[in-house]
Amino acid sequence: MEVEGVGIGKDFKLYPGGGREWDWNDTGTRHVPGIQPADVMELIDHGSKVIVLSRGMHLVLQTCLETIELLRGQAIKVHVEETRAAVDLYNRLSESQAVGGLFHSTC
Repeated sequence: MEVEGVGIGKDFKLYPGGGREWDWNDTGTRHVPGIQPADVMELIDHGSKVIVLSRGMHLVLQTCLETIELLRGQAIKVHVEETRAAVDLYNRLSESQAVGGLFHSTC
């Protein structure tokens, strides 16, 4: 994937005003149980009010229930989508909202 202003990579964390490559080893993320609360904290810390989580191209990446609960508990709207749909949604939302996203380009 290529993200304007961030570069080329496999997985990304994006948030209002920037982003970086998403290194799963930072939090020990694996396809199962999936995206963990620690994975979204950087997005929250950078002011995301809406978060888009991608599941990969073949919907292999899961999202921990605790992650969804954390986001909802902070009144952050969360969307969980296949990667292409997640990218489209993120791009639309980012035009008018403080949106963050985690994008997994494979699986």
